[in-house]
Amino acid sequence: MPQDQIRKPKRPLTLRDVSEASGVSEMTVSRVLRNRGDVSEATKARVLEAAKRLGYVPNKIAGALASSRVNLVAVIIPSLSNMVFPEVMTGISQILEQTPLQPVVGVTNYKPEREEKVLYEMLSWRPSGVIIAGVEHSDASRAMLEAAQIPIVEIMDVDGEAVDSVVGISHRRAGQKMAQAIVEQGYRRIGFLGTKMPLDHRARKRFEGFTEALAKAGLEVADQEFYEGGSALAKGREMTEAILTRTPDLDFLYYSNDMIGAGGLLYCLDKGIDVPGQLGLAGFNGVELLEGLPRALATMDACRLEIGRRAAEIIAAHVGQNDSGGERVVMTPNLDVGDTLRRR
Repeated sequence: MPQDQIRKPKRPLTLRDVSEASGVSEMTVSRVLRNRGDVSEATKARVLEAAKRLGYVPNKIAGALASSRVNLVAVIIPSLSNMVFPEVMTGISQILEQTPLQPVVGVTNYKPEREEKVLYEMLSWRPSGVIIAGVEHSDASRAMLEAAQIPIVEIMDVDGEAVDSVVGISHRRAGQKMAQAIVEQGYRRIGFLGTKMPLDHRARKRFEGFTEALAKAGLEVADQEFYEGGSALAKGREMTEAILTRTPDLDFLYYSNDMIGAGGLLYCLDKGIDVPGQLGLAGFNGVELLEGLPRALATMDACRLEIGRRAAEIIAAHVGQNDSGGERVVMTPNLDVGDTLRRR
C-alpha cells in the first residue's frame, strides 16, 4: 500500500496492521520486529517503514499478560540536570503515590531521535499512561503517541497542537510579559543571553514573544550571546562579561534561565555595577535554590510543581480509557521583580 494511503485503525495496532501496510506476512513482520530469521534488507526496510508510519510498538508483555497494562506511567523529560524537571517530577510523584501507579523516567537530552527511542522502549512495556515534555515531536514519536491508546499528557508548553491533553504555560506570552515589564521601567538597550534554541522549543518561544513585545514598543534586542550545553553559574558569568565587553552601553540583560542569570548577577556585583540602576537583570524559572543570592533575581515562575500535579491527576483519572479527554490546562506564570528590575 502506498505510504500516503496507510491509515491507523481506531483500536490498538496489531501485527496484522503492519502486515497489511507493508504487504508481507505477519510471520515475516514478527521476524523483522524481533530481529530474528533470514529476511531480505528490502523487506526489512518495508516492514520497519510501515511500522514507523503507523506508530506500531511491539508488546513486550508475554503470555497471559499480553492484553494487559502495567501500573507504570512513562514520564519522558529532556534533562535531569536542569533544575526545572525535578520539581515537575515531585508534583507527579505527589499525585501518583496516592494511586497504584508508579512513574518511570526516560531522558531525551533534547534530541528528537533519542525521544523516539525512549518512547518506543517505554511503550513496548505497555504503560498505563504517558507524560511527556513539550508539544513538538518527530513524526515517528507523534505516530506512536497517537496509536498508544492510553492517556497522553504533554507538559510545560501549550503553544502548539496537542496529541491528547496538555498542561503548561504559554512561553510566548511569558516572554511578552517580561519584555513589557522591562520596557515599562524605562530600559531601552536590552541584551539577550541564552541557549542555542533549535531543539529547546520553549526557550525559542519565550525569545520570540520577548522580541515581539519589544517591537511593539519600537525596540529590538541590541545584542545577543548564546551558549551550548548545560546551564551553570560560571557560564552566566562568562557570557555576561562577553556581552558587556562587546556592548558596554546595554542597560538590561534578559537571560533564558535563572542559572545563567544568577551567574550574571554575581559578575555584575563583583565588578561594582549598579544593579538595577545602571543595569537591570532578569531570568526565567523561579528556581528556589537561588533564593540565597545577595540580591533576588527578577524572574518568572513556570508553575512546575503544579504542572506535574495536574498532569498526574489527568492520567490517574483516565487510566483504562483510550485517551485523557483532550484536556487543555493553561497556567499563568507570576512575575517576581526581585531586586534586579527597578520600580519607578
